[in-house]
Amino acid sequence: MKKQDRTTFSRRNFMKTSALAGGGILIGFNFFSSCKEAVAPPVDVSKLNFQDFNAFIKIAENGYVTIFSPNPEIGQGVKTSMPMIIAEELDVPWNHVTVEQGALDTKNFTRQVAGGSQSIRFGWDALRQTGATAKLMLMTAAANKWGVDVSACKASNGIITNSKGEELTYGDVVNDAATLEVPEDVSLKSPEDYNIIGKDAINVDMDKIIRGVPLFGLDYKVDGMKYVCVCRPPAFGQKIKSFDGTAAKLVNGVTEVIQFGDKVAVLADNTWAAMKGKQAVKVEWVTDSKPENTALHNEALFEVLDGKGLETRREDGNIKNAFEEADKIIERTYEAPFLPHNCMEPMNFYANVTEDKIHLVGPIQTPERTAQYVAKLLNRNADDIHLEMTRMGGGFGRRLYGDFVVEAAEISNITKQPIKVIYSREDDMTAGTYRPASKYRIKASIKDGEITGYHLIEAAVNGNMWNAIANYFPAGAIDNYKVETGNFSSNISTGAWRAPYTNFLAFAEQSFFDELALTLEKDPIQLRLDLLKKVPDQNDPEKYSSKRMTQVIKLAAEKSNWGKTDSDTFQGFASYFSHNTHVAEVVDITMNNGMPKLEKVTVAVDCGIVVNPTGAKNQIEGGVLDGIGHAMFGDFSFENGTPQDSNFNTYQLIRMKDTPIVETHFVDSNISPTGLGEPGLPPAGGALANAIKAATGQRILQQPFINSLKQRKTDIQA
Repeated sequence: MKKQDRTTFSRRNFMKTSALAGGGILIGFNFFSSCKEAVAPPVDVSKLNFQDFNAFIKIAENGYVTIFSPNPEIGQGVKTSMPMIIAEELDVPWNHVTVEQGALDTKNFTRQVAGGSQSIRFGWDALRQTGATAKLMLMTAAANKWGVDVSACKASNGIITNSKGEELTYGDVVNDAATLEVPEDVSLKSPEDYNIIGKDAINVDMDKIIRGVPLFGLDYKVDGMKYVCVCRPPAFGQKIKSFDGTAAKLVNGVTEVIQFGDKVAVLADNTWAAMKGKQAVKVEWVTDSKPENTALHNEALFEVLDGKGLETRREDGNIKNAFEEADKIIERTYEAPFLPHNCMEPMNFYANVTEDKIHLVGPIQTPERTAQYVAKLLNRNADDIHLEMTRMGGGFGRRLYGDFVVEAAEISNITKQPIKVIYSREDDMTAGTYRPASKYRIKASIKDGEITGYHLIEAAVNGNMWNAIANYFPAGAIDNYKVETGNFSSNISTGAWRAPYTNFLAFAEQSFFDELALTLEKDPIQLRLDLLKKVPDQNDPEKYSSKRMTQVIKLAAEKSNWGKTDSDTFQGFASYFSHNTHVAEVVDITMNNGMPKLEKVTVAVDCGIVVNPTGAKNQIEGGVLDGIGHAMFGDFSFENGTPQDSNFNTYQLIRMKDTPIVETHFVDSNISPTGLGEPGLPPAGGALANAIKAATGQRILQQPFINSLKQRKTDIQA
C-alpha cells in the first residue's frame, strides 16, 4: 500500500443516522469545504422523503449505495464524477452505486451552483473525506464483530477482510456501523491506488436519456398544471401601455390572460394553446428610453478604447517609456458581437405558490440565489421554498439568471394555480441574457528584438468580468505591462456566457501573439515558450503556472506534429489558462474553394487529476467545437433595441459538416482537479484564426470569421 494522505474531518461536517427503516445506514456529508457546519440530522429517518435531502449517502443492507447529488447537472457530468469520488474512497464497486439528484438544501450547503467549472475543484476534498469516513465506520463495525483492531482490517469492493482471511460485506455490518461515533482522523487513498477515479464511466443518466425517461425541465408536469407563455417587450427599452386578450381567450385551451409587471401571461391547458394564445394577444408597447442599435454600440465602445471612462486594473513598470523608446510598435483592435446562449432546451420552470409553501421545479444553475429572489419578490420566508432541480438541456451561463423562475413564481402567486412557464425558441433568443459585445485594443512595443511593453484595453457593453484578466499571461512575462477596462451602459441584458470574458479575450491575445511572432520572425510556439521562461513558477491555483503552461504547449506541439504537416495543411496555435486549467490547442485546416475546412484540433490539457476520462474528453471536445463554431459563425445584433435573429433559420450555429476531429491529451498529474467545462473553449478561436492566417495571409480581427472570409472570397473573384 502506498503512503496515504491523512485528514482530520470534524464530526460536525459528517453526520449519520442510526438506521434506515428496513435496514441500512443513511450518511450525510458536506460536498464542499465551504459547507456550513453544525447540521443536525433528522431524528426519525424512517419518515424522511429522501428526495427532500441532497447531502446524503444511503447504504442498504445488501451493500448497495445511493448517493444524492446536490449540484445542478448541466451536462458537465458532475452527477457522475462527484459520486465516483465518493465511491473511490468508500471502496464500493461502481456498479453498486445509484445516483439520484437532490433538491436545494440551504441548511447544509453554501455552494449548490453549476458555474465557473468549479464543482469538482471545490468538492474534491470533502467528497473524498465523505467516502473515506464511511469506509472507516464500516471497517470499525467489522473489527468489533471479530474482536480485532481496525488496523488489522482492509476494505475493497464493498468487502472487509481481516488478517485471518475472514470476510464481511458492507451490508453485513451497515446496521452496526450506524451506532458508532463518527471518526475524525481518516486516511485518504494515494492516487496510485485509485480503482474508479481515472477510469471511464458512462453518464449515470445515459440509459434514461436514451429511453426518453423524463429528466429535463420540459418533461416535468403535474395534474392540473397550466402551461404559460409570456408576451415580453419586443425591444429592450420598451414597456407595456395596454393589452387586449380577447382574441387569445377564444383559442381552444386558453384559460386565462393576465398582466404582471410589463408582461402578459397566457395560461392554457397545453403548450400549443399557450403559444397560439400568446400570438393572439394584442399589446401596445411604448419606448421609455433611447433605442439602441449595433452602430451605437460600436461607436460607444470605440470611445471607450480611446480613453473614455477607463480604469487601470494592473500596471507594471513604465509603459509610457517603453513605447517612447521602442524601435517598433504593433497595435491591433479585435471586435466581437453580442451572442445568445441558445440552450437546446429553452428556458422553462414550474411553480406552485400556496400559503404553505412555494414549490419550484426545473433547470437552474443557481438554485439558492434564485430561491432568494423568489422569496424577496413574494415577501415570503426562504424556508417556505422547496426547489427541485431537473437535468438541464444546456446552460452555458444563461441559467445562472433565474428571471424565468421568478416569472413562474409571480404568475402562480397571482393566479393561485400550479403553472409552468415555457419559452419558445423565439422567446429564448429575443428575451435572453447575452454575451456582451466587446472590443480589445492591444499594443506592444519592440526594442532590440524583444517585447518591452504590452498594453491591453477592454471595452464591453455593460462591462465584463475583470477580476482575473489583468493577471493572466503575459502578465509577469513583460516588464512594462498595463491593463485597462471600461464599459458602455446599456439596457440590453448581458451576463456570463461560457468561459466569461476569456471566450473572446483569448482569441484577441492569441492572435496578437502570432502577429508579434511574425514581426520578430519567430516560431509562434517558441515565442510563447520564451516569454514563459521569464516567469517564476508558482502554486497559486488562481494564477497560471509557467511550468504547467509550458508542459501543455510542448505536448500539443508534439501530438499535432507542429510544423511537420504536408503542404496542403495549415496549422494555427493558441494556449490559455482559465478556470484554473491550462490548455493548448493546434488547429489543422485545408482550403476548399477559397474557404477553410477544419480537419483536426489537437488539444493538450492540464486539469490535475482526471476523474472520469470519458466525461472529461466530452467536456473538452464540446468546448472546442463550441468555441470554433461561435468564433466562425456567431453573430447577433440589435436595431432600435430589437434582436435581429429569433431562430436558427437566420442565426447560424456550427453544423456537423463543419466540425473537425478533436483529439484530446491530458497531462498525467496527481494535483487536485480543476475546471473542465469551459477551459477548452477560449483557445479555439485564436488557434483557428492563426491557422487561417497561415493559409491565406489574412489576419481576421472580427468575429464571426465567416464575414471576413466571405468578403475575401468576393474580393478575389472580383
